[in-house]
Amino acid sequence: MPPRKPPAEAMPDKPAPRGGVQSLERAAALLDAVAGAPDGIGLVEISAQVGLHTSTAFHLIRTLVGLGFLVQDGESKRYRIGSRLFTLAAGALDESALLTLGMPVLERLSAETGEAAHLAVRSERSVTLIARTAASGMLQMSERAGVRRPLHATAIGKVVAAALPPADLERLLGELEMPALTENTITDPARLRTELDEVRRSGVAHDRCELDPEVRCIAVPVHDFAGRCVASMGISGPVWRLADEAVLAERLHRLQAAARELSGLLGYRGAAARQAG
Repeated sequence: MPPRKPPAEAMPDKPAPRGGVQSLERAAALLDAVAGAPDGIGLVEISAQVGLHTSTAFHLIRTLVGLGFLVQDGESKRYRIGSRLFTLAAGALDESALLTLGMPVLERLSAETGEAAHLAVRSERSVTLIARTAASGMLQMSERAGVRRPLHATAIGKVVAAALPPADLERLLGELEMPALTENTITDPARLRTELDEVRRSGVAHDRCELDPEVRCIAVPVHDFAGRCVASMGISGPVWRLADEAVLAERLHRLQAAARELSGLLGYRGAAARQAG
């Protein structure tokens, strides 16, 4: 009588088609499936999405739960991403990662639009430019310490300010110095608060010659894996060109696509990404 064949989940890992380890590839597929379901996902649905028998999926999921990469809700029994994965991702996400992932995106954005492109992060009461591409598409890095720009007079600054929790924003507005840099600069906290409300609603910030009388800018947020605004991406150009609404709309479309690309590289899965997935 031939020996009994062990069950599939007890068999040793086979080399995956691309030369990897099969169980690791399966675990990665399981994590992708759970990450794409912000309200949680059940075992049967996970199994169907990744093409695994429920018993095989269960054993892998149980291991991922034990390691902290997944958690299971006690009532619904649905699985969600665990804290350990967020900890790993947060540790990897710093300015270096933003630069590494963002530079090629900025270069393409400048090449496509013919405008200067910027990537910035909040720095206390200002915004720090961490990378910039010239209108020609040639990458220009800021100094190591970073070039700072005022929050109240720049599109990139308004984006990161609008993303603050309400209490933090009120504290910032109470402390923020708002000097007039051009005749168009917003210097009244109440007026800036109203503009930031609109930025939050529309997802787009404008600098209407508020920093430089000859330059107009637009900016949008860049999100990380947890949906947080971790940076702002913007383009700037001469006011005579970006005053044309058709040109501005076309530039905005390309800017939003570039920000979505970088956000995706940082692990962000917004509503559109989840539907596509």
